[in-house]
Amino acid sequence: MASAVDSITLPKAAGFCMPAEWEKHEATWIAWPHNITDWPGKFHPIPWVFAEVVKHVSEDEELRILVRDDKMERIASRIIEKADAARGKISFYQVNTNRSWLRDSLPTFVVNRVERKIGAIKWHFNAWAKYSDWQADEKAGEFVAKLSADCCWYPKDPSLGKRIVLEGGAIDVDGEGLLLTTEECLLSEIQARNPGYKRADYELVFSEYLGATEVVWLAGGIAGDDTHGHVDDVARFVGPRKVVTLIETDPAQPHFETLRENLKRLRNYRDKAGRALEVIEVPLPRPVIFDGQRLPASYVNFYITNNKVLVPTFNDPNDRVALNTLQSAFPDRSVVGIHCLDLVLGLGTLHCMTQQQPCRD
Repeated sequence: MASAVDSITLPKAAGFCMPAEWEKHEATWIAWPHNITDWPGKFHPIPWVFAEVVKHVSEDEELRILVRDDKMERIASRIIEKADAARGKISFYQVNTNRSWLRDSLPTFVVNRVERKIGAIKWHFNAWAKYSDWQADEKAGEFVAKLSADCCWYPKDPSLGKRIVLEGGAIDVDGEGLLLTTEECLLSEIQARNPGYKRADYELVFSEYLGATEVVWLAGGIAGDDTHGHVDDVARFVGPRKVVTLIETDPAQPHFETLRENLKRLRNYRDKAGRALEVIEVPLPRPVIFDGQRLPASYVNFYITNNKVLVPTFNDPNDRVALNTLQSAFPDRSVVGIHCLDLVLGLGTLHCMTQQQPCRD
């Protein structure tokens, strides 16, 4: 159970930093799906997709599932059993949620390796500055922070007059000081998380709370993304100073110029020591459209477990290209494709629905 922390002692000063996703996990958190408005007309298959994720994650590490009540726990348990998905330790916690996109509503975990402590950075969650129903998700995130961490921080900036808003899908780290994010998500006036915040303000927050020494600012995200530019749909670290990034070959696509600019910035980037990034290109699937709506189908919305990389697939010829590319990037892990044509209607896939809790050492 977390203890109270003096707000003056920020995580970096207390010896904490955010580890890379490929570093060892104690557990993975998910929330069992229940909001049918996230998958209008397609909700029925969604619990079975979640069960497939449960199967692969629970083989590697403890899986902790948020459910609304006893009834939902029974339903989830029955589906998991039918899908032969109960492969390891699975725990249920009865906590209400608005949605199942825990990447954004749960805390960001940080670690102090010397003292073998885990900390939770509970940013304020306001449903991507877009939707009005976020209160249950915010409370669920606070519950997980207090339950899981040795200490918690609830970042607040006096200049804002409120807590700082940040989602887990807006950032990615390599565990050695580099952080990826996008200008579209954090600096745009559209869906502004922290109105008035500038680049330097975010960089200070990333340094003091996550231990980031340098920030790689990309231009933006992909078409169909209702978060307005989350980085975990366009570029991800797969190793220290090693990045996979989406490329678009069709100039007619609305994100063509954005992705070309992202690639240019990654190729031109040099860290403080003058070192370049290793940049690996990953294609996009063909546009995924349902009922006239463009969906954010992306292969880089993968999730890294202790022994696997779970990759969204879309019944597309580029599925195999993406899986092979990521297998080369993760030679010591099994790369597993998870069919996500139904899941992506909820405007997220595998990385969006998961949140890793790192080990203390």
